[in-house]
Formats: sequence, structure tokens, C-alpha cells
Amino acid sequence: MFRRRTKHAFHHRIRDLFWPRAGWRRSSAYVVHRIGRLPGTPYSIAAGFACGAAVSFTPFIGLHFLLAAGLALILRGNLLASAIGTVVGNPWTFPGIWLATYRLGAMVSGQSHEGEVAARHLTLTMILDHPGQVFLPMVIGGTLLGIVAWFLFFLPVRAAVSAYHARRVLRRTKKARHRKLELEV
Repeated sequence: MFRRRTKHAFHHRIRDLFWPRAGWRRSSAYVVHRIGRLPGTPYSIAAGFACGAAVSFTPFIGLHFLLAAGLALILRGNLLASAIGTVVGNPWTFPGIWLATYRLGAMVSGQSHEGEVAARHLTLTMILDHPGQVFLPMVIGGTLLGIVAWFLFFLPVRAAVSAYHARRVLRRTKKARHRKLELEV
């Protein structure tokens, strides 16, 4: 019923994933409204989103949704918000995230800088082929950065959702008052 008359070609759908046709501002506004309308308390929505964002810093590609959902269940966060939060890890942000997690993990685990992997060589194949040299430091660094990211996303998202809910309640009460006045007249 709500489908397009002419279906987009596959390459157009892939392009829209990386560069939305309606623009980034409109796509971002949609995500903000979608998060604000999720059922639950501001805490549960913010905790869920923060769990998804935090899990995006781990090198467990393909398991981010499951890990985010598990963490959200433990922290009593919203599961849908945790899935939306995994968008923090995307093809544009993964190179920077992987490099930061690797460097922090190598520094914490005491690996020498002589064996450090260059940014251009840090690929998914490299991560999986060298678990001791690359994957383990990324797990350590990803965990530490994930904890920091959880707090960096939790606090502003909780404030934004609280404000969104307050504005929504205010709009509803104004509408109800207006309807009541119309009925009285």
C-alpha cells in the first residue's frame, strides 16, 4: 500500500545509505524525532542509545546489534534505542574508531610502537588475521573508549529526550485546553 510505484535501482538504494537524497539535516531530524517518540522513560531511551553507541567502539563487527541489546537489557535500556545507537559506528566513522581503539589498546597493553599498524593497513581482514597483534588491543581500547562514549552519549540524549517529552506534553495540554474552550462555546 505505501510502496513506491517505481522501485529504485539497487545502486540508488546503496547511494542513499551513504548520502541521503533528502539531505543530512532532514535525515538527522527524522532520527531525533524517532528517538523522542520511542516508548519509555528518558533514562531507558538514553541508556539504550548509549549502549548502542558504546558497542560501536568494539571490533565485533556483525555483533553490534546483539551486544547492544544485551547491554541494554542489563542496564534496563530501550532495545530499539540501542539498535539506533549502533549507527554511531558506520562506514565513515569506523576507520577513526578502529585507529583510536587500536592505539589506546596497544598503549594500555604495553605493545611497542615498532609493531604498530599504520592507519591505511587497519582493515577488517587485518584485524581478523592478526588477533594477538591487532584484535586484542582493539578489544581493550574499544572497551575503554566504549565506557567513555556511553557517558558522552547518555547525558545529552537523556536531556534531549526529557525536553522532547516535556514539549510534547505541553503541546497536548494546549490542544486539550483549546478543544475544551471550543466545546464550551
